[in-house]
Amino acid sequence: MSVSGPYLSQAAGMPELEDWGPLEEATGPEMQTSGYTLWEEGDASSGVWVCTPGPSHWKLETHEFVHVIGGSMTVTPDGGDPVTLKPGDTMMFPRGWAGAWDIHETLRKLYVIF
Repeated sequence: MSVSGPYLSQAAGMPELEDWGPLEEATGPEMQTSGYTLWEEGDASSGVWVCTPGPSHWKLETHEFVHVIGGSMTVTPDGGDPVTLKPGDTMMFPRGWAGAWDIHETLRKLYVIF
């Protein structure tokens, strides 16, 4: 049995990313984003997201699954304890999650938003 669908080769190093502009959630100096959308349907999507270092604050209106493939960041839920994510780490952010993302070095992640 064969299943076909969206496929992405070498996500950790793919150079052909789109410029997605400055990060709206940045709370300090301007942070630049780029990415590649692998799949999109309605409010759901998946792909690669890259962001330059800096602090930001998020209030999620969707669920987001994240797998870090480059760089590192510390995530701190409002009122909670910080967790540092580095390459190979995976985290699930449920709808309604609010908190800080402090990106230490340019972050590259695979994401699924649903």
